[in-house]
Amino acid sequence: MPDPRAEETAPLPLAKITVLDLTLARAGPTCVRHLADWGAQVIRIEPPPSDAEGVTGNRDGSDFQNLHRNKRAICLDLKSPEGHAAFMRLVATADVVVENMRANVKHRLKVDYESLRVVNPGIVYGSISGFGQDGPYGPRAGVDQIAQGLGGLMSITGEPGRGPMRVGIPIDDLTAGNLLALGIMMALFERVGTGVGRWVTTSLLEAQVFMLDFQGSRWLMDGDVAGQAGNDHPTGIPTGVFPTADGHINIAASSGRLWERLTETIGHPEWMTRDGWTTQKGRSKDRQAVNAAIGAVTRTMPSEHWIALFEGAGIPCGPINTIDKVFADPQVQHLGMAVPMAHPRLGTKPVVASAINISGHRRDIRIATRDAGADTDAVLREVGYSDAEIATMRAKGAVS
Repeated sequence: MPDPRAEETAPLPLAKITVLDLTLARAGPTCVRHLADWGAQVIRIEPPPSDAEGVTGNRDGSDFQNLHRNKRAICLDLKSPEGHAAFMRLVATADVVVENMRANVKHRLKVDYESLRVVNPGIVYGSISGFGQDGPYGPRAGVDQIAQGLGGLMSITGEPGRGPMRVGIPIDDLTAGNLLALGIMMALFERVGTGVGRWVTTSLLEAQVFMLDFQGSRWLMDGDVAGQAGNDHPTGIPTGVFPTADGHINIAASSGRLWERLTETIGHPEWMTRDGWTTQKGRSKDRQAVNAAIGAVTRTMPSEHWIALFEGAGIPCGPINTIDKVFADPQVQHLGMAVPMAHPRLGTKPVVASAINISGHRRDIRIATRDAGADTDAVLREVGYSDAEIATMRAKGAVS
């Protein structure tokens, strides 16, 4: 695997790409963070500051700081003629624009794809919405939990009979952001040959339906409506959470070979021939009894004992860590998943690293999350505005 701490030998892969970031909340910023982390020259465009607190909380808070590193920050009032003109001047020399506004908002502001491609036919325009750019739900506002429910995830999450349960992370926001970043890269690759940009879209709902994956295909191909399975794998038993003397561990031993190893390792080889337990289908049907039998054994010794024993036997297993223990884990530390960010005002703080490794490149934070409007003057000068013009725009409230 490429070493994330390897010495950088060349400019980062996206160093020649300029991105205009109009995103808010989480899904859009997640997409742009991928591009920013890998070298894109990102200009985050925000409205003039207000007293309202954003979805991701205080600007100095951990969430905002983690989402918006490696970006420059300017403030433009896109509703003003001067602010809109400045934005279009930036578009003329940019490669990518990313937004997650409601469809009618971007059209009202005249920052939609059709308006921008007139100025720059090569622009790649990325959009995330709640439910799609059109259709019966197109105009609706969408947030992660609404998409989790509408997209079926909450119906298969949690223990049977306990009612629907949301996933503990904003999985639809994050997945939509990841997918849009991938789509933008495809469009940029195509543009190398054509010189023409594309409008790339996804939505929280599309991301969620895509992530249903095998439960989705079970319905589409087999007519099988998956239900809640709690901590158990939906089909492969035993795979789930088991008690130990000092907590819980995960064990995954659903195949015939792993089931045989498990029964021998915990001292119950007779389970291999027990009626109904000889096949994966049979064990899945009798999952409560199978899990109870395993749990009666595993609860007699601490987690570390079983992890060492099962690892020695080649049976997938592992602890169930709290977040603090995740970042203390030696493998997580080896992978460098907490990377320092030197902020000029807040000091050096760790943030979550990119999960992508590319040989010859480091995953360092180049630019700490910037204060609102910190780069307004510098960015406007780069596209030809004089200091006098910037001062006039500031006096009118078009920039800040």
